[in-house]
Amino acid sequence: MEWSFQTAEDVTAALRAGDVTSVELTDEAIARIEREDKAVNAICVPDFDRARAAAREADRARARGEDRPLLGVPVTVKESYNVAGLPTTWGMPEYRDFVPDEDAVQVSRLRAAGAVVLGKTNVPLGLQDLQSFNEIYGTTGNPWDPARTSGGSSGGSAAALAAGFGALSIGSDIGGSLRTPAHFCGVYAHKPTLGLAASRGMVPPATPALPVDLDLAVVGPMARAARDLTLLLDVMAGPDPLTLGVAHGLTLPPARHRRLSDFRVLVLDAHPCVPTGSAVRAGVARVADALADGGARVERHTPLLPDLAEAATVYTQLLFSGSVARFPLEAYERLRTRAAGLGADDQSLGAARLRGMVLSHRDWIEVDNRRELHRHGWRRLFAEFDAVVCPITPTPAFPHDHDPDLLARRIDIDGVEYPFFDQLVWAGLATMPGLPATAVPTGLSPDGLPVGVQLIGPMFEDRTPLRLAELLEERIGGFQVPPSFGPGAGRRRAGDAIGAGS
Repeated sequence: MEWSFQTAEDVTAALRAGDVTSVELTDEAIARIEREDKAVNAICVPDFDRARAAAREADRARARGEDRPLLGVPVTVKESYNVAGLPTTWGMPEYRDFVPDEDAVQVSRLRAAGAVVLGKTNVPLGLQDLQSFNEIYGTTGNPWDPARTSGGSSGGSAAALAAGFGALSIGSDIGGSLRTPAHFCGVYAHKPTLGLAASRGMVPPATPALPVDLDLAVVGPMARAARDLTLLLDVMAGPDPLTLGVAHGLTLPPARHRRLSDFRVLVLDAHPCVPTGSAVRAGVARVADALADGGARVERHTPLLPDLAEAATVYTQLLFSGSVARFPLEAYERLRTRAAGLGADDQSLGAARLRGMVLSHRDWIEVDNRRELHRHGWRRLFAEFDAVVCPITPTPAFPHDHDPDLLARRIDIDGVEYPFFDQLVWAGLATMPGLPATAVPTGLSPDGLPVGVQLIGPMFEDRTPLRLAELLEERIGGFQVPPSFGPGAGRRRAGDAIGAGS
């Protein structure tokens, strides 16, 4: 039996039953990566020798009667996490030789749960792109179409899962960096509630690995099945023991409902700041129809929904105020000059980006206060609804675009071009107030590309959108193996490869 596309839950059951060993799983995964990854370039830092050693130890532990949540399961880790003995570069050439000597807290939790770490997955430069390419490791392609992006910044992880390289992966998200790659590659991801999972050691290279409270960013799980997200989130969730002085572990409330017919769901497919492409609207409609057919209460409108345009502005200003915090002074002053030239009536997202880059602390406090008003609005909404279904980005995966001026890039939505960063507004809808959001596949576009949606849930009620994801998977299906990577697809031709180091 080939195990490459089995769920982590099924692999764990087979390990417990003695139907397969961790060594066999790990050897199969490594052989598959060595054979197939030339076409994708997802695994940028392999760690195969230590993976085989960990697999042997997992089998010995199981023989001794031990049983842990991920004992013997092969997984991958986003490059931005510190892994002792492996480089952490964030794609920045000046740090190509930086090697931390301590695992990130989430890597430690993976190992404590018994997982076998195969290696690290590719990211964009500084994690600041919706694509995954950099000068050190090259470009990661989409397993569904190598000419298109796998997404970013957890694009290597999503591509690895879609290509069958390990059962699980861990990534991070501030601008959709878990959800967008999942949407583009046809896999699952979960952006946890802000602060739910400790992030220490998921830091830029040479930065002290301290237990800081992040403003927007989270770390979270990725998988090929909805139930696997819960399996991995249970390993990841919990405070940092260096901060609170408590043992790992956190009890989340159960899902609000077990049956689909009990869910109350708000469905959105239109945003005032950017259009939604036809393929994504169709994906949202498939989910809405499945919910209605399953007996869920489905609404399309409510006065309780916080203002989407203002939400996009607040998110944009908070996001970009952090993105330029370490810019050189001369670059910052140029931005200040440009922002001062904006007209008072310019309320575009482009203006919000520029104003956000130069927010004073006084102005940031005011924007943060507006965020709190939105959080209160979401609390009121989730008293009447259990989840919100909406897009992750307006389109399926787009062709690679390596223009170094990200602000000059454009995204094609049904034949019309829009500013590249405008597509972040849907991801920001959950990120700005810190809400949990689960990315789920809905099927394929007319062009044969995956399309996903996100299920946004109430703060710290992560199990509610995760349960809804499981119920939707039962009704509409979930992950599909990309045609070029399924059983019998054969070896990749050299011409198919994206090319490491390109």
